[in-house]
Amino acid sequence: MLEALTGTGLATAAGLNAYIPLLIIGLLSRYTDLITLPGTWAWLDNGWVLSILFVLLAIEFVADKIPAVDTVNDVVQTFIRPTAGGMAFAAGSGSETITVENPADLFTQKLWIPIAIGVIISLTVHGAKATARPVMNVATVGVAAPVVSTAEDATSTGLSLIAIIVPILIIVCLIVMIWLFFRWRKRRRQRRLDRTNTIALPPLR
Repeated sequence: MLEALTGTGLATAAGLNAYIPLLIIGLLSRYTDLITLPGTWAWLDNGWVLSILFVLLAIEFVADKIPAVDTVNDVVQTFIRPTAGGMAFAAGSGSETITVENPADLFTQKLWIPIAIGVIISLTVHGAKATARPVMNVATVGVAAPVVSTAEDATSTGLSLIAIIVPILIIVCLIVMIWLFFRWRKRRRQRRLDRTNTIALPPLR
């Protein structure tokens, strides 16, 4: 179960930012004993790979905080984030960590299974993010873009670390994220309904 939670947390993080979980996996594998990558994914802690991820993260960090540009970036990331999520799920769930000593055979012998699961998870999270961001930008005249983006980056970082160090907490994190998303959708629906009712009311005489 812990292997699946580790992979799920990393894939969810990739749905918010494609490069943060991969970078964290690579850095922790290269410089700490918190995670030991299986041979299939050992290239993630290569110096050149980490450097490329740093550059891509820097570009994403800036682009995602500029109104309108963030929407274009989300379109481009529709292909990148699910791919990164598949990689993160497979690499994370197949690795030895401080809480996972023996990764499940399901995740080490049938590589396409964790990749497919990770792609689905990341695509779902990315879809929610890409849907909500334009609405927030319009409602706040673009003011929300840098604030929400920073919160997403922080969440992606936190989820990645929790998934590797304390994967059981991923359950709580996912429940909170789902609750916040549906709460936002409910409030948005209510505001839209209120506006409709206001317009429909006849003028007072």
